[in-house]
Amino acid sequence: MSMSVDEHCRAQGITFEQLVGRCGLDSNRTLAIVAGRWTPSPEERKAVATALNVGVGDITWGHKTPIQHIYGQGPG
Repeated sequence: MSMSVDEHCRAQGITFEQLVGRCGLDSNRTLAIVAGRWTPSPEERKAVATALNVGVGDITWGHKTPIQHIYGQGPG
């Protein structure tokens, strides 16, 4: 069953700092991936999956927050 990066970390008892150290990505990028605000590149996916000792396909990637379209009426 696929789980998010956050779910894998909780299941394995891995802290955010440990994940950053293991995957070798920038902490801001790692935070965005964990929070579901960034869809990682194939290289980033491999680094995170390796850090979690799971396959890339065992992680649910992508945005957790629905993307909303904002329509404006222009200057009033």
